This record gives sequence, structure tokens and C-alpha cells, in this order.
Amino acid sequence: MVEGLGSLLPSAQSMQLMVAFRDEAGALEVKVEVPGYPRAAVERLGEEVRKSGGTFVELWRLPKAERDALRSRTLAGGTPFAGNEREQAAQELRQHLEALSARPPQPAAPAPASAPPAEAPPAPPPAPLASTGESYRAPEADPSEAPSSSGDETPRRARRFAVKLEMEFRTELDFVREHALNISNGGLFVRTAHRPPQDSVVTVDVKLPNGQRLQGEALVVHVVDAPYTGGVGLAFLSDDATFSATLDGYLASLVGEKA
Repeated sequence: MVEGLGSLLPSAQSMQLMVAFRDEAGALEVKVEVPGYPRAAVERLGEEVRKSGGTFVELWRLPKAERDALRSRTLAGGTPFAGNEREQAAQELRQHLEALSARPPQPAAPAPASAPPAEAPPAPPPAPLASTGESYRAPEADPSEAPSSSGDETPRRARRFAVKLEMEFRTELDFVREHALNISNGGLFVRTAHRPPQDSVVTVDVKLPNGQRLQGEALVVHVVDAPYTGGVGLAFLSDDATFSATLDGYLASLVGEKA
């Protein structure tokens, strides 16, 4: 599967791999740069991982805090490989998994006679773990809906805020000035008659009330075809530190206004 990533993701413009090992599992991160979200290819990759007994995670779908925590747990101390080093990455991963399968089961230590029965330990995580697109940050709910929250939700998760922010977005054919109507840590919804197709990538430039700007690429994850209320839901693709700090600071200010 790892060696065949080139044919599985033929539209990839660049690819980076990270292989890391734990006592009970191996982890593989696949980071690709593509002109549009390769939905069919990602679904095939996920199916291949599940067939192998592993767990497949699309990192871009996780809130940033969860994504960072997962990468820290599974990929810390890993070895990076370039896209043309897939065979070397596959070999290291294979050797580790073969060693795990050959390891005899470890007997459980007997509990003291006076101790109450111990609960069964949790099952070890499956292996390998594969992930894609760690730079993607997507809204967790339909961005065309009204903003909602549940008390103490943080802005780094699914909480969305009603706004009216001046913005521009560009496609290969169009340059459009519009207003974003709601925003979250994952993305925003733009009411517009110019509706790029789902899974295409646009360049956005959002003007914040404090004068700062959010500039980067976004993925069209949702298209609402309605005469007066339609538009597009955009998922931020940038994982740049400045972009993240600017967005998080703005969302934090909105939390203060709503408190």
C-alpha cells in the first residue's frame, strides 16, 4: 500500500511521509499537496488501511488541538521520508509490524490475593495508523446553517459565529468580493452566486475588524444551490502559525463578546 501511494494519488504535486513506532503499533503519516480534494483516492486509501487491520484518520478533519495531540502521541520521534522514498518507508514499517506479530503474548502479572479483581486493560491500538492532509482544517458542521454553541464549547472546536466579514476569493477563472456570514476554527460560509464546485480549492483573503487579514487557501466542502440564500462552505487549508494565531485570536475575541 505504501509503495503504491504514487499510483493511488496520481494528482499529488508533492508528498511527505513520516514513520513512527510504539510498542504495540506502527504509525504512518502521509502529507500530500493536491490541486483539489481527491475524495475517491482518499476513500480507497482508507479502505486499504482498514483491510490491513489499521486505523485511518484524516487529520484535516480534526480540530487543531486534537490534531496536534494525536500527532504528538503517534508520530513523536518519527523518521521523515520524501515522496520518492516510499520503498524505504514501507520497509521500515513492514519490519516493525512483522516483529510485533512474531512477539509472544506477554502474560499478565497476577494480582495480589487481597486486591479486588482488576478491570481488563484496554486493547492495544491497531496498527498501522495512516493519516492524510495534516494542513487541512475543516468545519465540523454544515457551514450554511445558523451558528450554534453548547455553553462552554471552545472556539477551537465546532463553535461558529455569525459575522459579516469582507472577503475576496479567487478561483482559476473568477475573482469575487463577498461577505462571510459565519466563521469557525475550521472555515467559513460565504453567500455568493459564484459557486465553485465541491472539492475545488480557492484562495481567500478575509478582512477582520481589527485590520488583520486571513490569507490562504480553502477547500470548497459544501455548495448550497439556492437563489437567494445559497453559497459555499470553505474549509481553511492553511496550517501556518501566523494564520492560526490570527484566527484563534479573532475567535477568542468573539467568545468575549458573546460572554
